[in-house]
Amino acid sequence: MTNSLTPLPHARMVERLYQLAPGEGYTESLLEGVRFMRSNRPLRHTPVLYEPSIVIVCQGRKWGFLGDEVYRYDPLHYLVLSVPLPFTSETEASPEEPLLAIAIRLDMAMVADLVLRLEQSEGHALAAPSGIVSTPLGEPMANATLRLLEALSSPLEAQILAPNIVREIYYRVLVGEQGGSLRSALARQGQFGRIAKALNRIHADYAEPLEVGRLANDVGMSTPVFHVHFKAVTRTSPLQYIKSTRLHHARLMMIRDSLTAAGAAARVGYESPSQFSREFKRFFGRPPGEEVREMRASLALLPSSRAMNLAQPH
Repeated sequence: MTNSLTPLPHARMVERLYQLAPGEGYTESLLEGVRFMRSNRPLRHTPVLYEPSIVIVCQGRKWGFLGDEVYRYDPLHYLVLSVPLPFTSETEASPEEPLLAIAIRLDMAMVADLVLRLEQSEGHALAAPSGIVSTPLGEPMANATLRLLEALSSPLEAQILAPNIVREIYYRVLVGEQGGSLRSALARQGQFGRIAKALNRIHADYAEPLEVGRLANDVGMSTPVFHVHFKAVTRTSPLQYIKSTRLHHARLMMIRDSLTAAGAAARVGYESPSQFSREFKRFFGRPPGEEVREMRASLALLPSSRAMNLAQPH
């Protein structure tokens, strides 16, 4: 495949991200909802949980595995999730060529306004909804991404210009090659919309007791029908989804807040620390302490001040 991006914008995106993402892990930007990602090493079969977001990789490569589907996101393709989904990822990176990416959380109010405007215009028909897509990065999207990175290098431009550039990026996603299926998903209509509502409930109340029958009833479905449509969207059962959500949040608490396994277990709703440890090891492939040590660098959250200081002239 021929890279449609001209070398100059692509090289400038990478140059900016070296400045804005100086350390491994996630670095908060100067705009809420936008983070930079960096990995200096390959990561194999890593369970991850992404919120509804756009992930644009400027250097390196990532693959996402959900059920039988494989999603590639690299300098030629970006990833979009319209609902929160746990899946498995792999990262291709090295100290000489680290993975450098930007993750933009979806502002659902802004997205809903854009979807409504597009539905009212001609030539923007909806398609079958999808919770996750990998789609080609065209020149308009690449140029908008570069302008966003440049704006986020300045506190004033981050405040004044960056929000409008994020809105433009949403628009580019919605009119892109797979924009129809994303607009359908983000419009929250039909059975997909009901499952999306249940997923949002799970992520808001994961530490509370969550009964599948109650979740189904809350979105107006029978339990069997709920199971079928839930699995169609997430590729897993409601119980497994709830469990994986709790385990992911517990892992982040141990990594970022230095909680013990017992403390994290209690925080996400487990009554038995031993049960938590067994399920954690089964899900992540190693016990909590070992997993936290290995993942602390790659999942660390760095404050925006580091990015700001490096971006400002000395």
